[in-house]
Amino acid sequence: MNLYELHRPKSLDDVLGQDKAVKTIKRLIERGMGGRALWISGSSGIGKTTLARIVAGSIADDFYIQEYDSADQLSVSEIDKLEKDMHYFAPGKGGRAYIINESHGLRKPVIRRLLGLLEHIPAHVVIIFTTTKQGESRLFDDQIDASPLLSRCTKIELTNQGLAKTFAIHCMKIATAENLNGKPLESYVKLAQKCKNNMRAMLCEIEAGYMIGG
Repeated sequence: MNLYELHRPKSLDDVLGQDKAVKTIKRLIERGMGGRALWISGSSGIGKTTLARIVAGSIADDFYIQEYDSADQLSVSEIDKLEKDMHYFAPGKGGRAYIINESHGLRKPVIRRLLGLLEHIPAHVVIIFTTTKQGESRLFDDQIDASPLLSRCTKIELTNQGLAKTFAIHCMKIATAENLNGKPLESYVKLAQKCKNNMRAMLCEIEAGYMIGG
């Protein structure tokens, strides 16, 4: 397992640098996450899928969390199947969660089909879309159906500002634990800046030995 997956946050309290988003999600969980659709946007490698999985885990057991790696996997027929399945309560926590990553790739027929589905999400179901900010802009510029889709979602924007030192400290701790550290904190700050605060990219560099001294 790569470092990014191995050290992926498992709870909201472990999420770094996204206080506003975490506060919003905690409030939604307290009020009841079921019956909602979330739209999580932010730059690459900043934790969109991580947050989506944490949210999903608040309502559903792992077996009843269905994740689509890209919107290309989501066809109209797949949505028909999803809509049929989501009306059944699941064992354990009782809920079901659906994560659709790279949502800027949604096609027009799929968006049109989603509009109706999102109006009637069962109280034990949460649907979570993730996308980059750049992808979101392209989607809403090019697809006339997309704005009504977003209006049916609670929008959560992840920031990319002021994260370099926070990410640097965290990555240095991971590198030390994995015997991959040989450089001072300043080098990790520079790595964060080089990677544009992309945690996944930073950990890939560290795993490749970028921070081993010599």
